[in-house]
Amino acid sequence: MVSYFNEDIKFDFKEKRLTNRWLKLVAESEIRRLGDISIIFCSDNYILDVNMKYLQHDYFTDIITFDYCEGDTVSGDLFISIDSVRENAAFYGTEFKDELNRVIVHGVLHLIGYDDHSEEDIKEMRAKENYYLSLRELV
Repeated sequence: MVSYFNEDIKFDFKEKRLTNRWLKLVAESEIRRLGDISIIFCSDNYILDVNMKYLQHDYFTDIITFDYCEGDTVSGDLFISIDSVRENAAFYGTEFKDELNRVIVHGVLHLIGYDDHSEEDIKEMRAKENYYLSLRELV
């Protein structure tokens, strides 16, 4: 089950049902089961506090993923900075909605086990993101 929350920001996410079906498809396509995922939409300042408190990183980011997976069940918390997503959408010349969906699936792919530390990992992660983004409107 996917749950949605706001912290330190007002944000009305209107595509919960579609996103729930989509993330279930992503998990099943990766031979996983969708467990409990919390998506927490927040401000830059809130995610910076989380980053410093739990990861000892003193910088802004668009997403922080906390992995609670067990076996083949995908579970975790996705903290997503709406401020950073807006900035990234403008920087990359894409729609906010598209950038937000990319960040959401990016977090779920981390929970599944994909990483983005090396150039090869980044290429694989981007390919997976693009593939699953292309399936979003089909669910």
